Amino acid sequence: AVVWEAGQPLSLETIQVSPPQPKEVRIKITHTSLCHTDIFFWKGKDGGAWFPRILGHEGAGVVESVGNEVAGLKPGDHVIPSYMAECRECELCMRGNTNICEVFRFNFMSGVAYSDHKCRFSISGKPVHHFFGLSTFSEYTVVHSSCVAKVNPESPLDTICLLGCGVSAGFGAAWNIGKVKPGDSVAVFGLGTIGLAVIKEMTNGGVDSSYECVGNVEVMLTVLQSAHPVWGRAVILGIDEIGKKLCFSPLELHDGRKLKLAPFGGFKVSDVSKLVDKFMNN
Repeated sequence: AVVWEAGQPLSLETIQVSPPQPKEVRIKITHTSLCHTDIFFWKGKDGGAWFPRILGHEGAGVVESVGNEVAGLKPGDHVIPSYMAECRECELCMRGNTNICEVFRFNFMSGVAYSDHKCRFSISGKPVHHFFGLSTFSEYTVVHSSCVAKVNPESPLDTICLLGCGVSAGFGAAWNIGKVKPGDSVAVFGLGTIGLAVIKEMTNGGVDSSYECVGNVEVMLTVLQSAHPVWGRAVILGIDEIGKKLCFSPLELHDGRKLKLAPFGGFKVSDVSKLVDKFMNN
């Protein structure tokens, strides 16, 4: 499904998908879901620089082919592609306290492939841009191997595709970032997929942890102020329009209140298979 211009209806098109280049994997997407972030970028709220493009970043499928220099993946493997790449060699990947990769840092915002800055999609020779390095709204997509998690082949792809973003983001925000404990008081602002995943993970003066799952700076400020001023943790998962700023007094953090972001819930690509196993065992 191709978006030719910001805000225009998605158009079903026959496209050409190039073979995978070195360190790339071509995946047959069997299932994909819709995230609010897809709508955000469909509207061009990121500045609208990358059109035409193929959206989608919550998907699952089967490896169709691999390029040279790809290790640990082969045709037939069941996988979840992830926008949070993990080279497993840089300083940030080697640290245990972040899921940001120095090599691929924010490269997913680009509309082209990481390796050569070209598109792997085209229509009649005209390039079609990538989205988050994944573009799961295509029957076939080409993804860098650092963005691919091999999963249990017995797991249901129609369900685990949700672990590509929303469920992992919400679950990890509560588990990894908010570090919620039994007995903690919690506030969740925005009960979409991400917000419900936060609630799923957690069964006098402010809550122990609060979560913004809407993508609105005014709600973000409310989330911050609802956290306890001494030990509260405010976690931001949503994104607002380019140019919007979150403004607050430094005194909001003076006594120890913490404000944290939660890209992909703090999970690394290598954690995704463990999440699938956790789902399969419950």
